[in-house]
Amino acid sequence: MEVYIAIVIRTIFLYFLILLIFRLMGKREIGELSILDLVVFIMIAEMAVMAIEDTNDPLLHSIVAMFLLMGIQLGLAYLTLKSQKVRNIIDGKPTIIIDRGKIDENAMRKQRYNFNDLMIQLRDKDVNNVADVEFAILEPSGKLSVFQKERNEEEPDLHMPLIIDGVVQDENLHKIDRNNLWLRQQLRKLGYPELKNISYCTFGNGMFYVDLKDKN
Repeated sequence: MEVYIAIVIRTIFLYFLILLIFRLMGKREIGELSILDLVVFIMIAEMAVMAIEDTNDPLLHSIVAMFLLMGIQLGLAYLTLKSQKVRNIIDGKPTIIIDRGKIDENAMRKQRYNFNDLMIQLRDKDVNNVADVEFAILEPSGKLSVFQKERNEEEPDLHMPLIIDGVVQDENLHKIDRNNLWLRQQLRKLGYPELKNISYCTFGNGMFYVDLKDKN
């Protein structure tokens, strides 16, 4: 019975202690947490679980460790405010994924960021056509900032990906009542005889958007 009482007391105490620590570390949205924040949060949570389960270990041990982590986090956060180099090392730097309508595949590979990730985040921004994007920047938090080109008219049609990484998306061709032969003929007319050299291609409003693979 005493063990259960100890667990209850430890749980309640650590709950409010963690709330206090997180408040002292500052407010941030979940999507804007840095790697440093995530590491500290995970370690503090793990310490709290161990402290609750092991009632034989003095609670002071976990409390000291938690406040030590908080001190490290606050100290490094202060350094990132004062030093751009430290900020780049800890938080990372933004990466341009689309530059003036051109997809930077090398940048995507370095960030282990694929076309599915890109399209999901573009759709979250209500962008269905890469051709409409002037710049897309992958922030250190993983959030994609999108700057669209100026347009004078609405473009409601969904631009279907027809080629991804040189592979024809037959399912999407079927959705727009077209076939592989039609796609090859149209792209050949536009000066793209080799589909394997195309990293990304969409079609909408009677127009193609084609992005060639980067040359290594």
